[in-house]
Amino acid sequence: MHTICILGNMTNKELYHEFCLNNSDLPLFMTDWWMDAVCAGKQWDVLLSFHEDGSIQAALPYLIRKRLWMRYIVMPQQTQIGGIWLREDVANTPDKVTTICQLFAEQLSALKLHYYYQHYPIHSAAVEDMRTLGFTTKERITYRIEDLSNLDKVIDAFSKNKKRQLQKALSLHAEMNMNVEDFYRFHVRCLHNQGKQISYSREFLLVLERKARRLNQCQILSICNADNEVLAAAFLVWDKHSMYYLIPCYNPQHKDSGASALLVLEAIKLARQQGVAFDFEGSMIKGVANHYKQFGSTRTIYYSVEKYYKWYFWFANAYNWLSERKMR
Repeated sequence: MHTICILGNMTNKELYHEFCLNNSDLPLFMTDWWMDAVCAGKQWDVLLSFHEDGSIQAALPYLIRKRLWMRYIVMPQQTQIGGIWLREDVANTPDKVTTICQLFAEQLSALKLHYYYQHYPIHSAAVEDMRTLGFTTKERITYRIEDLSNLDKVIDAFSKNKKRQLQKALSLHAEMNMNVEDFYRFHVRCLHNQGKQISYSREFLLVLERKARRLNQCQILSICNADNEVLAAAFLVWDKHSMYYLIPCYNPQHKDSGASALLVLEAIKLARQQGVAFDFEGSMIKGVANHYKQFGSTRTIYYSVEKYYKWYFWFANAYNWLSERKMR
């Protein structure tokens, strides 16, 4: 479903594409090229709010999925945030935020959805208004290091355990020449060794890497031993504000090598070179969260915003959750 803008005969997606070309302040995960990449083969669109002068002052990009007769909005794969983006001057004007949230809530209802679920940006001014409008909000956690200007100070904040791991990794080195095919195979192998399956396809990663590489917004980083065997690797992406530790993977056979700690340190160094903060991109999993906290990161809250438009979709979600639990 494409929404036609009253300002002309361009669709919202076309207007948003033009907008994204000229607005580098947008969070990476809400840009048109990111949505094109992670929603390849699926239907995505965007709700827009316009200022009196015709400029875009707010946007809500979304992926719409279908299951049987049901229509629902959920987060795309490997996408930390979505929801409502607000221009800075609008975000600082509560009455405007309320009006925009009311508009978007009405437009979401007009999509005849059965369910809505998105993660809103950190410090989003829209969360409280969406809660007031009948949406359910829940805390989510990521871990961030905001100031990387003094690398010695950053490393000094690491836990004693992580510092010991870095000492173990003195014989290892970082490489930035791993290609995307090799990275995918390495991730598959790492998960297989843990009895797990990969959650995204090779084609998905190829499309994402190609688009991000063209814009110089990604890097594959690997940690190798003296024989150039890869022990750990990460797919990193960034915008003008943050670098995201999007897809890290470690060979469990080398868990005592210190490779995982060195991988994080080298990723932090890359973020510092880019002049941006470092975001671990989660996690809500206790063990992973503890790993990230030990790098001196700050626990940072953002929110999911959710609504069941049809009561029976709750049962469909519950059934899928139970089925997944049984398969583990």
